[in-house]
Parts: sequence; structure tokens; C-alpha cells
Amino acid sequence: MAVEFTEDNFDELALKSDKPVLVDFWAEWCGPCRMVGPLVDEIHSEYDGKAVIGKVNVDNNQAIAMKYGVRSIPTIIFIKNGEVVDKSVGAVPKQTLIDKLEAAM
Repeated sequence: MAVEFTEDNFDELALKSDKPVLVDFWAEWCGPCRMVGPLVDEIHSEYDGKAVIGKVNVDNNQAIAMKYGVRSIPTIIFIKNGEVVDKSVGAVPKQTLIDKLEAAM
């Protein structure tokens, strides 16, 4: 299961990570998020130890969503060395997410 990012742990786990980070912004009521969520969990298993893969529930962590300009969900951002290096909006194939994560490595 992917890491659950919150306003309390986001800086430590995502921005200060020495590994690339994939952050999935989602909500329980979002249909496309329910399609992407399992893919993110699969990527978490496949990249365990090589990257940090996590999710931000936008209903519970609005400040993080606002900070990164998330207006549509699912939005997935890719962070390297504390900076956003790529972004994906909407339901996309797993390979697209893997390609963007690999590019951040």
C-alpha cells in the first residue's frame, strides 16, 4: 500500500526524500481516482526501496493540494530533490506513470 501523505508528514517524506517521489492526489468520491489508485499501489510494490510512492487525500489535506495547484483529480506529481519535475492529470495508463517516474530517477 502506498504511503499516506498528510500535511504533517509531506515535507519530511516527500520533499526531503533522497529518492524520486510520486504523489497521487485523490478523493474517495472520484471515479477516475478509483481506477488510478490500484495502479499507484502496484507501482509502490514494484519500486519499493527505489522511489517513494504515496497518496494525498485532497479532502483531508487541502493545503497540500492548493500548494501544488491541484484543480482536477486524479493529479499525479513527480518530485525530485524537493522540486516538481513532472505532472499527470486524469486517469492515465500505468506505463505512462512508470515512464514519468523513471525519467525522474
